[in-house]
Amino acid sequence: MKNVAKRASNKYKPSTVAWRFYVVIAIVIAIYAGLMARTAYIQIIEPDMLKKQGDRRSLRVATHTVQRGSIVDRNGDELAVSVPVETVWADPKIIIEKQALAMKDHWQALADVLGQDVKTLTKRVGTNPRKRFVYVERQVSPAMANYIRELKIPGIHLRKESKRFYPAGEISAHVVGFTDVDDKGIEGIERVYDQLLTGTNGAKRFRKDAKGRKIEILSVEESTKPQNIVLSIDQRIQALAYKELKGAVEAFKATSGSVVVTNVNTGEILAMVNSPSYNPNNRQNTAIHRFRNRAITDIYEPGSTMKPLTMLTALEFGSVADNDIINTSPGWMRLGGRRVSDPINRGKLSLTDILVTSSNMGTTKLALSVPKEFLLDKFFDAGFGEDTGTGLVGESVGMMHDRSRWSEFELATLSWGYGLAITPLQLARFYSTLANDGIKQPLTIIKKGTELVDELQAEPEQTFSKGFSRKVVNMLEHVVDEKVEKAKVAGYRVGGKTGTAIKALAGSYGNDYVGLFAGVAPISDPEIAIVVVINEPGGDLYHGGDIAAPVFSRVMKGSLQLLNIAPDQPIQMAHKNQNKAKNKKESNDA
Repeated sequence: MKNVAKRASNKYKPSTVAWRFYVVIAIVIAIYAGLMARTAYIQIIEPDMLKKQGDRRSLRVATHTVQRGSIVDRNGDELAVSVPVETVWADPKIIIEKQALAMKDHWQALADVLGQDVKTLTKRVGTNPRKRFVYVERQVSPAMANYIRELKIPGIHLRKESKRFYPAGEISAHVVGFTDVDDKGIEGIERVYDQLLTGTNGAKRFRKDAKGRKIEILSVEESTKPQNIVLSIDQRIQALAYKELKGAVEAFKATSGSVVVTNVNTGEILAMVNSPSYNPNNRQNTAIHRFRNRAITDIYEPGSTMKPLTMLTALEFGSVADNDIINTSPGWMRLGGRRVSDPINRGKLSLTDILVTSSNMGTTKLALSVPKEFLLDKFFDAGFGEDTGTGLVGESVGMMHDRSRWSEFELATLSWGYGLAITPLQLARFYSTLANDGIKQPLTIIKKGTELVDELQAEPEQTFSKGFSRKVVNMLEHVVDEKVEKAKVAGYRVGGKTGTAIKALAGSYGNDYVGLFAGVAPISDPEIAIVVVINEPGGDLYHGGDIAAPVFSRVMKGSLQLLNIAPDQPIQMAHKNQNKAKNKKESNDA
């Protein structure tokens, strides 16, 4: 019995290591292993995640934005300014969470004020809750922004921005250019000096506590003020030139036209206009070709406006003297089987008469009287085949061949403005050089005396003889007085030269013309050079003296008056009267 009890006691004695104990131990070990693995993952493998989470809750950046700098003319008149606007944007996640799409009347009002379709608008901002930012409308006016703010649509927000405004509109559009919706310059001065105009925004990084109080300033970046750009343009002359050019292009049914006005002594561009132009404040549905600044991009054969350069070349080489007579009889010649001729046999001509009658024969004989290399060098010295120094985007260097072989006929046509192609701005620089006693100034669109010009501009150079330059300028006065009545300016001595060129096609010449006039005034002390180009006139008139000279006269007259340049004609008239009396007396004595 005792043995039985003992066996029963051993049978029911509890085990010291039960399976439940092992399970609990395993679970505890697994928990600790998981925690250690997670800790190692956070601390070693990806520690930045929690930092980002903390920064998102506590770190803030306060941005100090700066508006784009202004562009002004030489007198301080604003040509481009930044005005405050606001941008409408949406937070799709908030819109969906707040069930804002149910506010149908509010959305309809928003769509109406923005000029959008309500279904398209709500679909764009209310279908993807993962997005946190969607543009609704850029750069709305303050009045529209206040109206949208009053709608109080959850998830619709406004952000302050600035928008570029151009007070001069189409008058100065090609010079000033424009910016895109993000205020980045993409044309004209806006593009060339984009970095200077933009400046840099300032920012302050700080940390805040749960109650929104600043507890630590981490860094401060000071903003850089944008620069204002002061142009050499005189907006009064710019507006006058544009008005006259636009009227001429319309009156003569021309494809386009350009006018350039320069200060011959400083190289400053006082006006540069093109027609047709565009409104930079509203560029919707504007053809891309209207954005082109034709005064610097389009090239033309300059025609007879090059004859003064040929005359100057012959004088400088010494193959002729200023009182020589050139025999152009019988009014034509053949060069290598090609014919060079005048409309009539003009016989013996003085150098002045060659320019007055625009004799191709006389100019050809002058060109062939100098070595080929000397003639070509003078054309390159005049600045053809290189830019004018403005730094404007898109400026063409023109087409001036630098080849070793030239036939006599090619040299002849070059002497009267064929076989090369130049921009209106290059032509204006040559006439400015001529009027500036042969000193070639790099042209500038920035007002002289500013630090920007002093840093960038090259030094002027004496390209042509002072004495011979003055003689040719005086010859140009006879061209206007005796041949081009429409270029005269009452009260002032004016000199200039017409040009009429047939437009070249591929391998030949077509039926379209370019009418040009280039001139300077006042002759006694030249201050202003003006070039007028009328491209492809559609009427019966196409000569430069008929379509370009009148524009030159009116722009020159207004420019001289606006700049308070004193008249000089009375002295010249007295001089002419004395010469007439002297010639009459000599004739009677004879």
